[in-house]
Amino acid sequence: MIGQPRTPGRHRAGQPYSLVHRRVWDGPARDQAEALERSRPGWVVWYGPGTRRFYAAAAWPTSEPIMVCASTAAGLEELINQTETALLLRAAASTATPGVPADLPPA
Repeated sequence: MIGQPRTPGRHRAGQPYSLVHRRVWDGPARDQAEALERSRPGWVVWYGPGTRRFYAAAAWPTSEPIMVCASTAAGLEELINQTETALLLRAAASTATPGVPADLPPA
C-alpha cells in the first residue's frame, strides 16, 4: 500500500514477514579457489559463480596481463603450472646467447 511503513523482509498480504537469509552460492568451489590461491603465491585465484569457472591472474608485473581459466580447480592448477613453465622457457630462451649452448657459461 502506498505511503504506509513496511517492516523488512518478505511481504505477503495477511501473513507476518519472514527474514530473508543470505545464500552462499557454490560455497565448496569458492573454498577450493581460496585454497588454491593460498598454495600458489604470485597468483590471484577466484571462482565466478555466474560462469561456474575458476580464474587465475598473475600478480607480478608483466608486459601483458596473464590470465587463465578452467572449469575445475585441478584443471586451473594444471594451467597455472603450464603457464609458469612456458614463461620460464621463454625467459631462458631470450637470455641465451645465439650460437652458444645453454649449458656452457658465457666467456
